[in-house]
Amino acid sequence: MIFLQLFYTFLIIGAFTFGGGYSMIALIQGEVVGHWGWMTAEEFTDLLAVSQMTPGPVGINTATYAGYTAVVNAGYPQWAGVCGSLLASFAVIIIPVALVMLVGGWLLKHKDEPRMAVVMKVIRLAVVGLVAAAALGLMGVESFGVAGLNKRFVVSVLIFAAAFVALWRYKVSPIYIILASGIAGLVAFSV
Repeated sequence: MIFLQLFYTFLIIGAFTFGGGYSMIALIQGEVVGHWGWMTAEEFTDLLAVSQMTPGPVGINTATYAGYTAVVNAGYPQWAGVCGSLLASFAVIIIPVALVMLVGGWLLKHKDEPRMAVVMKVIRLAVVGLVAAAALGLMGVESFGVAGLNKRFVVSVLIFAAAFVALWRYKVSPIYIILASGIAGLVAFSV
């Protein structure tokens, strides 16, 4: 039963997400954590961190890891988790790929029309909203710990602030920020 639910869930996510992988994150989190309860918010945050660090589109990586985790958390063996990851990955891309194949040429032909420009502006606004929802959804207890002066919260906020300043002010490469943040977290939480 979980395989049907998984396929349907990621098929719908793939069909109704515009703007790439980051706009999918809020929808995926809402489904796998909120609606189905296949994993905890903390597991999803960890899964998302791994999805962003591995090569490939973040939306497909997230679907892949979510499919695996959902099936394994449901009590199935690891090989079934691999089937779940393949199923979720396939489901999330099948409709967008079909749409691009069917409509891509027409969109390129009509991209300069005024009505198309209005449609694209509206879609851009929706994408900004979805990305903002994903960012705000990740700013919870599972990412920063309980608010207050406990070690996990303070260290998480310091790493976040340092990463933000390094990226925004000094334009440091995200690769170096990820590596430095991982090392800082490892050192801070292993002591």
